[in-house]
Amino acid sequence: MTFLTNLIQTIGIPYSALVSIVFGLMIVSFPIGAYVVFNSELGDDIDFGFPLEKFDIFIAGINMELPFEYQIGDAFIILWSFFIILFSISLLGPKKNFLSTINSLLSKEKNFIDSNYLITIIKWFSVLVVVSGVINFIQESFGIVTQPPESTNDLILFLAVTIAPITEEIGFRVMLIGLPLFAIYSYRSSFRTFFKALWHPYQNLDIPEHKKAILIIIAVGIFFGAAHIISGEPWSNGKFAQAAASGIIIGWVYYRYGLISAILIHWATNYFIFSYVFMISEVNGISIDSAISHSMINTLEIILVVTGIVSIAVIIMNFINSKNESKITNTS
Repeated sequence: MTFLTNLIQTIGIPYSALVSIVFGLMIVSFPIGAYVVFNSELGDDIDFGFPLEKFDIFIAGINMELPFEYQIGDAFIILWSFFIILFSISLLGPKKNFLSTINSLLSKEKNFIDSNYLITIIKWFSVLVVVSGVINFIQESFGIVTQPPESTNDLILFLAVTIAPITEEIGFRVMLIGLPLFAIYSYRSSFRTFFKALWHPYQNLDIPEHKKAILIIIAVGIFFGAAHIISGEPWSNGKFAQAAASGIIIGWVYYRYGLISAILIHWATNYFIFSYVFMISEVNGISIDSAISHSMINTLEIILVVTGIVSIAVIIMNFINSKNESKITNTS
């Protein structure tokens, strides 16, 4: 057993604690979001019964408005149900359930990290938080500030960021990464193969090496970043680098671990974070900007950053370890 393997397994014990904390915070975000939507005055004169006459979606860089009448509360219930289903699936598989994988972390078993969807999601989400934070720090040191588009109502904003993980992952990852990979690498033309390939490209396509896939992922990630500043409701230019890096990370996760992981990482960056921000804003009677700077959000960020740093260390050590094992196999 190599030194790196021993080190990875030693990291498993504190890593399991960090992952468990993030898992608990994610679970709690579901009822927090319900409180914000159905029991708060976040929307001022607009509440969960407010009717909307169009459904705004952002697919492949294009803003689309679908004529569809619905109430805000009904939309949230449908979205929550969808995310809870995905969360439950991620909790149980694909190889081991969450608790079994945590036990593997504690018992220092080898190859524990990718046995469960949810642990993979937490790992890459925390990495995304670290990368975004570094980009934001560098940009701010050069006077580049990231400003979100103006929102007419915070409750409608909460709905928009909750919808985005579904529409944007289908619009960017499935359509712009999954479809090209299927066209390049699929040797069967059945509907079953088609949908399986879009659900999990790496697992269901015969891809001999990653180079073409990585080039597509990077190109789509850059386009994802550009789309945030050229869309109908654009962010400031500072969002480009953050969104592009996030798009590349989520694109890799979609390719390697499937659509469910990509959607829930996007869910974590949107709904999970905003549920706490909006709850703090409502309970303390402060603005959204003030809530983002609240000590509770700062604590959440610290937990995610520490988890992200450990995750990056594990990813690097696993990569080096796999390369070393490959060399040994090739020479023997």
